[in-house]
Formats: sequence, C-alpha cells, structure tokens
Amino acid sequence: MIYLSSFSFSDETVSDPHIYPYNVFATKSERILVFRPITVLYGNNASGKSTILNIIANKLQLTGLEYATNNQYGRVPYFTKFVEECHYSLGEDEYGRCLRYIPSQSKYIKSEDILYEIKKIQQEQVLCDGYVYEHIRKGLSKEQAQELRTSYKMKHDVECLKFAQEKYSNGETTLQLLDDYIEPDALYLLDEPEVSLSPANQTVLAENLNKLARFLGCQFIISTHSPFMLGTLHAKIYNLDSKDLAEANWTDLENIRYFYDFFQKHHDAFE
Repeated sequence: MIYLSSFSFSDETVSDPHIYPYNVFATKSERILVFRPITVLYGNNASGKSTILNIIANKLQLTGLEYATNNQYGRVPYFTKFVEECHYSLGEDEYGRCLRYIPSQSKYIKSEDILYEIKKIQQEQVLCDGYVYEHIRKGLSKEQAQELRTSYKMKHDVECLKFAQEKYSNGETTLQLLDDYIEPDALYLLDEPEVSLSPANQTVLAENLNKLARFLGCQFIISTHSPFMLGTLHAKIYNLDSKDLAEANWTDLENIRYFYDFFQKHHDAFE
C-alpha cells in the first residue's frame, strides 16, 4: 500500500546558504521523492537522511516528530518555514480513489527511540517512571499517579516487565519493540532501525518489513546504510550522496562497494 505517493522539498532560497535545513538541499538539483511500499534513503553521515525523515514527519504531523529550531540565525523559525514550503501527494486505495489522509497510527520511529526504550528496561527507576508516565498519558491524575507509585500493582507489573525483557539481548529487544510499534495499514518512517542489531538480525528485520509491506498494508520510508538491510529489502533506493537524489542499485552504493572491496582484499583469509 502507498499512503504517501510523493514529497517535494522547498525550492525557496535564503540569504545565508548555511541555514538549516535549507543547507541540506543547497546542492541538490532535484528535490522530489516518489515512494513505493518500501523506500530507502541511503547516504553517508551528514547526508541528510534523518533531516528528511523529520521534515516529512513534521509536514504530516506524525507521532514521533521532532521540532527543530535554529536560534543562531535570530527569530525566524527556518525549520518551520521550510516545512511549510514543502508539498506532498497521497496515494490511492485499492479501488483507485485518492486517499484523503495518512492513517492515524502512522509513526516516525528513530533509532534513539528504540535505544531509550532499551535503556528504560535496563534501569528500574526509569522503567518505573515510564510506567507511571504511560498511565498519566492515558488520563491518570497526579493524585492517582502518586498512589500508583506505592501500589502493589505497579511493583508487580514492573517486575513482570523486567523479567520479560531481561530474557532478551538488546538486539532481540529491538526486534520486539519494533514489532510492538508497527501496526497494519499505516505509514512508518524508520531512522536507522538496525542500530544494535547483529547482521543476522538486521536481515531478519528487513525480511519482516518486506512481509509487513506485502501482506499487512504497511508503507515504509527507511534511512539506512546497512548492507544487510539494503541487500534484503525489496525497496526503491535513493542515494542522498548524489546531487540529483538519484535512484540506485544497492550493489552500486559506496558503502556496499567498500565492504565488497574489503572482503576481496582479505579473500585468502577465508580459504
């Protein structure tokens, strides 16, 4: 399923070319992305992968978006201005009718979100605070939250959480958390979801995403430079290191060629 069909970034200019996020696109000759059920944004560090995902999340007002400011350049909210200047088009349903909105359960999931959840699991106090926060978020009053902190129910539930999560490694926990976050029939922006995963588990994650896109109506826009993700995902790949946001085969990407050349150089060690 394709919920977000295309996204065009602002082609406006500002007086200072170093102003964020205008500087991310200053050298780009093309500023439009056209999406498939799985689309990958590839690029080296500082190529703008996370920035692009956050701009899309802000434009669509997705859960998980991050507001960005740039106070260095005065009072003008350049990030907000840039987002307002962007445009997008939605996809079609199974009957060919244009969609009117992005599904409400759609999310922007960042690698640091996953790492924070893992950290909560590893630190009991943070786990307790997260437990209380989730209840407050669902409507619990401050007085009720204070009572909850000293209740047997909280102690019991937190112990169950600790026991359940301690059975898994960080990588296994990441897979479990992503499985919990992702629901059918929605759009998901994933920023380097392979963080903390072994190569084998990166492949497992990519295979799971392929299935979610094919059978459960999910659409994914993913930033990664993992060779195991790139080689496993059934995806359209944009190379953000190129000036024209070019589509690319995964085997032609710089990081992939680096891995290939490295193992070719050490070929005899495997014999």
